[in-house]
Order: sequence, then structure tokens, then C-alpha cells
Amino acid sequence: MHGKLLTNEPHITIQCDVVNDTLYAQWLGEQTEATVLDGCEKILKFMIIYRCTKLLNDNTHVTGMWSDAAEWVALDWIPRMTKAGCKFLAHVYSPDVYARLSADKAIEYGVKEMMVATFKGREAAEEWLMAV
Repeated sequence: MHGKLLTNEPHITIQCDVVNDTLYAQWLGEQTEATVLDGCEKILKFMIIYRCTKLLNDNTHVTGMWSDAAEWVALDWIPRMTKAGCKFLAHVYSPDVYARLSADKAIEYGVKEMMVATFKGREAAEEWLMAV
């Protein structure tokens, strides 16, 4: 548990740790374009409300391909996250190869003005966010 629970849904759980200026998004199960858009919009809303500058985007429990939303994530959502004040995004890869490919596709579009780092485990991602 990391701070205050903001939303707990079948596809995503979001928590806020105001002390460490971090939102924690835990994605769960198979993601579709609709669940990715919904979850991302909720993350953005809480990023604005709590004025966090860091996001831990945990895909450890994600299965399947969501690459149909990758372009939207990179070109629409990420710029709005940057505008909302997000400076650091730690992305924890899913062990699922298709989910990992989808994440890489989003990152390949190019992320400007936000530092994005990818990790194979949550612990390393948390350590990185603490250090930045």
C-alpha cells in the first residue's frame, strides 16, 4: 500500500503518496483500448488534483496486447500529463511479451519533456523515483 487509495477498479488501482509526490497506477489483467483510455484519464485527473510530479506505472499484472492505444498514449496523453506537471514516469514492464511490446510501441513514438525509465520490477522503479 502506498498512500491514499484513489480508485480501485477491475482494470486499474490508483494510489497517491503525497509525501513522495508520487502517483501509483497498478494496471490489472487484459487491457483494451477502452480500459487504457479510461485508466489514463483517471491518472491524469489525479495528477492534476494532487499535483504530483512522479508516476509509477505498474504493468506487472497486465496481459495481452494494447498497442491500438499506444499512439494515443504517446501523442495525446503524455503531453497532457507533462502539462499537468508530471516530470518522471517509471514504467514497470509486464512479464507478458505482448503487453511489453505495446509499452515499447508507446515509448518509441518519443516522449519529450518527461523522463521515462522502464523497469522489470517494481522495487527498482520505486528506488529510481525516490532518487530523482
